[in-house]
Amino acid sequence: MARTAALGLRIEPIVKEALEKAAKADRRTVASYVEMLIVADLEAKGFLPKGAAE
Repeated sequence: MARTAALGLRIEPIVKEALEKAAKADRRTVASYVEMLIVADLEAKGFLPKGAAE
């Protein structure tokens, strides 16, 4: 199992509701969905090499 680091954040309730719906539609947990979004953004901006977070 890969080691992970915890990340806490506060978001508006309406954003959380939308996030939960999006994660469910993608058949992911909210944490998995958020990680996917962050990784995609970091790869697109060149902060993270493609495939490094797999």
